[in-house]
Amino acid sequence: MAKQAVLFDLDDTLLWDERSVKEAFEAVCRYAQERTGADPEKLEASVRREARALYESYETYPFTQRIGINPFEGLWARFREGEQEEFRKLEALAPAYRRESWIRGLRGIGIEDERLGEELAERFPAERRARPLVYDETFEVLDRLRGRYKLLLLTNGSPDLQREKLAGVPELAPYFDHIVISGEFGEGKPAASIFRHALSLLGIGPDAGVMVGDKLTTDILGANTVGMDSVWINRHGLKRSGEIEPACEIRSLRELPALLERL
Repeated sequence: MAKQAVLFDLDDTLLWDERSVKEAFEAVCRYAQERTGADPEKLEASVRREARALYESYETYPFTQRIGINPFEGLWARFREGEQEEFRKLEALAPAYRRESWIRGLRGIGIEDERLGEELAERFPAERRARPLVYDETFEVLDRLRGRYKLLLLTNGSPDLQREKLAGVPELAPYFDHIVISGEFGEGKPAASIFRHALSLLGIGPDAGVMVGDKLTTDILGANTVGMDSVWINRHGLKRSGEIEPACEIRSLRELPALLERL
């Protein structure tokens, strides 16, 4: 059956979130180096480690896993939207989480300076917001697909943060017939329910759609669960364990239009 719709993941599929986060860390850690002489790479590693450990210690952690919100998004998200009670808890936790992550990160490399930690915690969100990066091929490929297929954006995350990411690249959202955010729906990828919801919005069955994403454990697994073809974009040449098998694998979105014609 010819494909009628393409479902896209957002982060690290269309938006280069990984690079945005990396560059924000580098900018803040270079500032810390200017202030203290700290090794920026060691500080980044320390903050990432402390942020992850602290994030996992909160009672909200199971919820963030279910919705798909990672620790580094917590370092700049406001969590002001979303109907679930857990979002209000995250909103209340976020300022202290950001502050403690940077204070503990500094402490982890031998720098005891709470005031600097607080300053770095405020700098990181600003640096991340200044970097709404998109892959070179994103708009080229969307231009080729628009009008030929229905397009739906299926993204995990906090509603306000994902919408802020889209607002940072205002040309992106108009390509899509529907935008589904896990924090609004109440479940995140790979839950079958959010994929079935997306298909119902498009008015198609699983055999008429294709899911394109960079994460085997969310994008590909979820599509496979509902019987929809999945395309894994593997830009870094990662090795699969064999437990989660995409229908197809590509290294660049530029391979997608021709691939869709063959499916």
